[in-house]
Amino acid sequence: MPISDRIEAAIGAALCHASGARAPRRLSGALTHAVTPGGARIRPTILLSVARACGEDRPALSDAAAAALELIHCASLVHDDLPCFDDADLRRGKPSVHRAYSEPLAVLAGDSLIVLAFDVLSRAGAEDPGRALALVGVLSRQTGMPHGICAGQGWESEAAIDLAAYHRAKTGALFIAATQMGAIAAGQEPEPWHDLGALIGEAFQVADDLRDALLDEASLGKPVGQDDLHGRPNAVAELGVSGAVARLNDILAGAIASIPSCPGEAALAAMVRAQAEQIMPKLPARAATA
Repeated sequence: MPISDRIEAAIGAALCHASGARAPRRLSGALTHAVTPGGARIRPTILLSVARACGEDRPALSDAAAAALELIHCASLVHDDLPCFDDADLRRGKPSVHRAYSEPLAVLAGDSLIVLAFDVLSRAGAEDPGRALALVGVLSRQTGMPHGICAGQGWESEAAIDLAAYHRAKTGALFIAATQMGAIAAGQEPEPWHDLGALIGEAFQVADDLRDALLDEASLGKPVGQDDLHGRPNAVAELGVSGAVARLNDILAGAIASIPSCPGEAALAAMVRAQAEQIMPKLPARAATA
């Protein structure tokens, strides 16, 4: 089964489990609105690609890990869009959850997706309890404090920002989770896969900075100019457009070089290149030389 089909099937099963017959309908609808239709599903795609490259032998566990990771990512988007943070009206080209369902339901939806992610892993634990416990450990560390995506959001409230820590937590954390969880699901040690995730996360952050600075709302599917609006540090402000593009290419080359030796190394390198094509913003000719 193609990776994309595996991801959607696993996420659909999780949403179905969360929206039982006696569940509150509007909150169930908010969960579905937050998760579907999905974006590029980059993080779970990386996770399953790493699992395959490592000789995947527990596909049900890998699928659960991929769904859990994407649910955490979607929860973070729901919370990011809230009025107390970005106050965004759009996400993935449609109204953000708090605009479509109300602010209280958006808070509950984000919280519910986080809990659901760990529920998915716990229910998959029968496949291999040791691996499942390790998956829970990685996902919790890359979600919470002191280095996860919650910490990344928290840095924006500090008077002085540790830029490396901010980017590593805000964007890199879930990419590190993706590569390490893919290895764990396949029975491999996670540590050798840290650098690949960190570099992909760094590349994604630079690409996101470029998109935020250069694309319009219709192309991006969410509000643009958010870095300038909120005074956030970003690669375009620091390096200019051409410098940020060069930095992005350097990071992607480093990511491919960092792939640990494994049976599917060549296929994994091809996947990284394909993901790079997806995240690289299509820049106007004049912008590329700015």
